Amino acid sequence: MDVTIPKDTILQGDCIEILKSLPENSIDLIFADPPYNMQTEGELLRTDGSQFSGVTDKWDKFQSLKEYDDFCKKWLSECRRVLKNDGAIWVIGSFQNVYRLGYIMQDLGFWILNDVIWSKPNAVPNFGGTRFQNSHETLLWCSKSKGSKYHFNYKTMKYLNGDKQMKSVWDIGICIGNERLKDENGDKVHSTQKPEKLLYNVILSSTEKGDFVLDPFFGTGTTGAIAKKLGRHFLGIEREDKYIKAAEKRIKNVQIESSNLVDNTLDEKPPRFSIKQLVELGYLYVGQKLFSKDKLLYAEITERGTVKTGNFESSIHKVSAKFLNRSNNNGWDYFWCEYNGRFVCIDSLRYLAKGGVK
Repeated sequence: MDVTIPKDTILQGDCIEILKSLPENSIDLIFADPPYNMQTEGELLRTDGSQFSGVTDKWDKFQSLKEYDDFCKKWLSECRRVLKNDGAIWVIGSFQNVYRLGYIMQDLGFWILNDVIWSKPNAVPNFGGTRFQNSHETLLWCSKSKGSKYHFNYKTMKYLNGDKQMKSVWDIGICIGNERLKDENGDKVHSTQKPEKLLYNVILSSTEKGDFVLDPFFGTGTTGAIAKKLGRHFLGIEREDKYIKAAEKRIKNVQIESSNLVDNTLDEKPPRFSIKQLVELGYLYVGQKLFSKDKLLYAEITERGTVKTGNFESSIHKVSAKFLNRSNNNGWDYFWCEYNGRFVCIDSLRYLAKGGVK
């Protein structure tokens, strides 16, 4: 019997048991912020003697490393089962647990794509001065298997990074100010609430509009809030009433964004036209010269839809690679031509042809 996954909602209960109830191969992306098993002992005191509220919650405590490992194997196994074959998962951790998580994930068949460093410019100091200040956490981005055709919005993330390839170190401040959810006493609702910018990068980089994002440790709903903002669907799993209430109130007030980033238009695949087809449609002609952008080099279009320079005739890709002394190159980005009195990149002609524009 088919099981319908509830969209844009929070299921209360044990994450492993709820994951078992979900159909396999049904989720596009998982973001998991599990207990870190931080093993904190005693009070944490600031240099002025006041107490620092760290992670002392019951849900973060385990009797042994074996108990923690067994727990992680169970929820990660279920995550892999419900993940689509071409889906992906992000798991965040710190030095206390991320190496154990990575080991378990590799054993289960996940394929690690990146370890992304969340660098915190405003990290909590080491109050005792006994260690280096711990100013980062690690996110493991993994596909379901080595052969998975996972989704990655490369051009979108490059655009967000000032048109430079986005690196695997993200400088993002910890959750403070108005973004930090507080209760009626002014205390933090959740001790490990993640900043929205972190989830914005995660979800925007590895999903398409309308995709289904699962968070098995939903907390106060950062994943759900950003999924809604970006036009994705979400499913959260959470045990604690106070977290669920805070998350529902938070997500209710989120407005859906509408932009080229949200729609992933920067990463849309270009229309499929060949040089020969553009000739047949009248956008190019046999014998026309295609130039490098600086007009220092050129090749001529042949009747076969190839291009020729001197005695060398081949595709636009191989000819442009020859000009650049490379093994391969994208000829659509390299070659330019005269069209309707303008000097344009030939890639633009594919989009004109798609829209029927002359």
